[in-house]
Amino acid sequence: MALPPVFHHHFRRPLPYYTTLLLQEYLHRLQLARRKAGKQYPDLLLLLEHRPVYTAGRRQTDAELQNERKRLEARGADFVRTQRGGELTYHGPGQIVGYPLLDLGRSVPPVGVRDYICLMQKTLKLHLREAHNIDSSTTDLTGVFLAPDAKIASIGVQIRHRLTTHGFALNITNQPLAWFEDVVACGLDGVKATSVSAALGTDVSLREDVPGLVRRFGQVYERDMVPLDLDSDPEVADAIRHVEKEVRELEAAHEMAVEPTVWNSPFVEAAYLTGLTGAASASGMFGISDETAPEPKSKSPEESSPPQDNWTDFGGE
Repeated sequence: MALPPVFHHHFRRPLPYYTTLLLQEYLHRLQLARRKAGKQYPDLLLLLEHRPVYTAGRRQTDAELQNERKRLEARGADFVRTQRGGELTYHGPGQIVGYPLLDLGRSVPPVGVRDYICLMQKTLKLHLREAHNIDSSTTDLTGVFLAPDAKIASIGVQIRHRLTTHGFALNITNQPLAWFEDVVACGLDGVKATSVSAALGTDVSLREDVPGLVRRFGQVYERDMVPLDLDSDPEVADAIRHVEKEVRELEAAHEMAVEPTVWNSPFVEAAYLTGLTGAASASGMFGISDETAPEPKSKSPEESSPPQDNWTDFGGE
């Protein structure tokens, strides 16, 4: 039986990282609830740029990250702990970030996590080769490298109930490179970030790169790729419209020198990491209810590891 299409949407303005965390969580909960109810639910690919942000993976502790948080926030970026696999990395303008929200159980047999990661790497390598005539190197590390010491793309995913969140980041322009210099990205000593622009020695348009990447995603995953019609699914569309509205208001607040919503707030981070729904609502996001809020995680990953079929994190970022 043919699989349903993947609906893709490209956000044209850079998004705060917390915004997309809560958007992904909302859409994940929506997919899961509809699947349990026997209703139709879409597979999605969200493509975007982030505002400057450093993110840490779920296996890094507060004690480990305290000094890094202060140092990197002073640099002018947000700092966010996440529930994805991988270690500390950077996201920002000039980088295509892709968040596939897919049900790996649609296939028979279901797609395994390592196969899912391998397909993601294959997609990025194919895009670099066909769109830019850039060959990647062979490595056992997660991500895409142009040489053993030059990384151009990161991968870090989370899979719960066979539903995926988080994804990949591909450096297109040179904008992200200076930000990477401030960290040992992904815990890889001696590895530097590179970009398509750096590899080619010329400027590259990120916006013009997106359609080809979408097409090759569908080719590798063997799925039809369809632009998301914001009039076709009100619950999904309303969440995306809300994000785009919040970002416009944030930009307007900066232009008017008005104090905007505090996106990089430890209070909001607590909402995401522990499932405090009141805090999540206070962030001005989707009005996440008890049914759709992140699951409480009062224990550390070392103290309480979810079953493998319910929770998998993976990624070298």
